[in-house]
Amino acid sequence: MTAPYVSLTGMSKSFVGVKVLKDVSFDVRPGEVHALLGENGAGKSTLIKMMAGLYTPDAGTIVVDGKEMKFASTRDATAAGIATVYQELLLFPEMTVAENVFLGHYPRTALGIIDWPEVRARTRQLLDQLDTFDLDVDTKVLSLSVAQRQRVEIAKALSKNARVLIMDEPTASLVEADVQRLMAVVRQLRERGVAIVYVSHRMSEIFALADRVTVLRDGAHVGTRDIGEVDERELVSMMVGRPIDSLFPKAEAAIGETVLEVKNLNHGRHVRDISFALRKGEILGIAGLVGSGRTELALTLFGMTPATSGEILLDGKPVRIASPRQARDLGIAYVPEDRGLQGLVKSMAIRKNVSMASIEDVSSGIFIKAGAEAQRALDAVKRLGVRCRSIAQPVGELSGGNQQKVVIAKWLQTNPKVLILDEPTRGVDVGAKAEIHTIMGELVKQGVAILMISSELPEVLGMSDRLLVMNGGRVTGVLDRAEATPERVGAAMTRLETGEAA
Repeated sequence: MTAPYVSLTGMSKSFVGVKVLKDVSFDVRPGEVHALLGENGAGKSTLIKMMAGLYTPDAGTIVVDGKEMKFASTRDATAAGIATVYQELLLFPEMTVAENVFLGHYPRTALGIIDWPEVRARTRQLLDQLDTFDLDVDTKVLSLSVAQRQRVEIAKALSKNARVLIMDEPTASLVEADVQRLMAVVRQLRERGVAIVYVSHRMSEIFALADRVTVLRDGAHVGTRDIGEVDERELVSMMVGRPIDSLFPKAEAAIGETVLEVKNLNHGRHVRDISFALRKGEILGIAGLVGSGRTELALTLFGMTPATSGEILLDGKPVRIASPRQARDLGIAYVPEDRGLQGLVKSMAIRKNVSMASIEDVSSGIFIKAGAEAQRALDAVKRLGVRCRSIAQPVGELSGGNQQKVVIAKWLQTNPKVLILDEPTRGVDVGAKAEIHTIMGELVKQGVAILMISSELPEVLGMSDRLLVMNGGRVTGVLDRAEATPERVGAAMTRLETGEAA
């Protein structure tokens, strides 16, 4: 067996007296993908930041290529051959691809001047090694897609002769086609002998890529396994400390009369002649590739991009929705796909975020009733199981799953008839995902009608009573739960045809 290139032994770290990592050991070998799993708050980020030189451990040793080392900075880790591609990409948008790739270590001429032809040539060579032939090295990064920027980050790491590449949630913001392309790059790097630490919440990627997997829970090492020795159920149990019988706990809810009906709805080229009905107690899933019009449909229903033609009926009565305020007052709530930018004010307390969409209910004139606002927040935190120190805690300090629960709590304060959930579990760990699915089940039992958009096919198949498939801004398929298979949904995702009523 190949000796590890990097070994961490007995790693411990505390912040403000709170121990976030407790005697954790971890290693990664040349030419392997070692997946690092755990719920948010399990200690994954702290461990990889110590490996990357961002944090100094309180205890423990780091051995690189057989030599014990101490990293005082990221520069030390880089010199040791360790590079990190973070979820938040660290590129300068106004600079070109080539300038970003070699920033800080440009090749120079004999006169000490930056050798720009060499910079461009070496950048082109690195991108070609990643099968990235569609990128011009002189293109400014601001014009690139997320997937293209990610490949620039990988090229940047390789330009520093990285022998260990840490990838932190690399597919969190990618569409499926780009996920597959990234996975091909990871396999290519592994074949070239690069050691890869892969952090992800997506089980399908773990089983497709990983050679070994290590699970952390509450800052402690739970176990390391060869990927062939475990299944998804065991990994989930290791992560959350309890068995989860199903990631998709489909609630048996009585489906009632139609609450929302849409007839021949149009807005621009992304919402074209859409018709469907949504019933009380039902989860209607919307599947489709990115650009198919799913989110645009949600924005039209919520009044952010009002319909240019067509009809919307609530409880059988025609309504015009020209703004989010009108949508809210009519009983429609919308949890957006980007909770950080669109759903929350991260610097504000949980208490204030929860009351944001229903501020009139906890205020008198220009004054907010602090007691009423606090009580609402306390009730919401208890009801949805938000893990926090107190309702005064800034929401930005919470894990992704708990932030998502706060967004849901905010909109539940409006007592919606229709709840639109756009990517409700994107970027949350497996335990939080199951909890959000359980919340959805409780809501439909109470008669709420849910319109759920998801890019994760297992989620949309597992949670939906019916499935609406979109492509090119149109409905290309309507499937009942019993007939919705991955093959049928996939075929409808790539089909182009006229709208079809659901």
